[in-house]
Amino acid sequence: MPSGNSEIMQARSGAIARVLVRVFVLNLGVALAKIGFGYFSGAVSVLSDGFHSLIDASSNVVGLIGIRAASQPPDADHPYGHRKFETVASGAFVGFAALVMLEVLRNAFNHFLGRAPAHEITIASFAVMIVTVAVNLVVISYESRQARRFSSEMLAADAMQTRADVWSSFAVIAALLGTRMGWPLLDPIGALIVACFIGYGGWQIFHATTGILSDRVVMPDTDVEQVVMSVPGVLGCHHIRTRGSEDHVFLDLHIWLRADMRLDEAHQISHVVKDTLMARYPTIADAIIHIEPPPGQRVTG
Repeated sequence: MPSGNSEIMQARSGAIARVLVRVFVLNLGVALAKIGFGYFSGAVSVLSDGFHSLIDASSNVVGLIGIRAASQPPDADHPYGHRKFETVASGAFVGFAALVMLEVLRNAFNHFLGRAPAHEITIASFAVMIVTVAVNLVVISYESRQARRFSSEMLAADAMQTRADVWSSFAVIAALLGTRMGWPLLDPIGALIVACFIGYGGWQIFHATTGILSDRVVMPDTDVEQVVMSVPGVLGCHHIRTRGSEDHVFLDLHIWLRADMRLDEAHQISHVVKDTLMARYPTIADAIIHIEPPPGQRVTG
């Protein structure tokens, strides 16, 4: 990769890391507030939602570790770069989410079975939840803007995860309201709802990471073909393959050129195809263009 592109990628990674640090501080504050109040008040739904928020903060740490490794330039041992370290870090995070979900389920079933003491739902419970929801909405707005600015799949996914935290918080607020009105079982039911949110978020991350590691298709062939065929001199294309993450794509394909075309002219057209693709899709990290004549054509004379 040219040094200019490398410097741009390093600057982008540094900017994304600064966003993650700011978001981490806010997410950690939200998590500690919920967990602290959950233990103090005995409200298992609030405690469970605190663990959910702690997952958000932990994912920020995983993201920081991953982006630091992924931002390292290609070397002799990793000619395609270190981007998959980010994916591996995300995969490891799934295990942490599973442990948290089990802890939430344990607390919920203890309340169902009467092993935990009853507790009173106060106005403070609602105040904590409303304030933390407000903070989460600020995080979502900020992180979504930065995701669009840097075309960052990681920031967009993290904002989506925080959005799930907001919905689980609304479920907890409803459970607290029901408990205060005389239905105490709604508190552990709220915790079970939070566990479902945690499990679903973990599944989304697992699905995304396995897709990247198994080289699942990233871009539709038809989109690539449309751009390639817009280049003058290209007669066709096939064997289009993409892999990687949505914001860091590796692409290779075959293009058909006239069989009697000079090598230097064909080489020049291949560069035009590559430049056109990378200009149309900035998320393409590299594209390899194979040159061949159309089927059935051969040079005569």
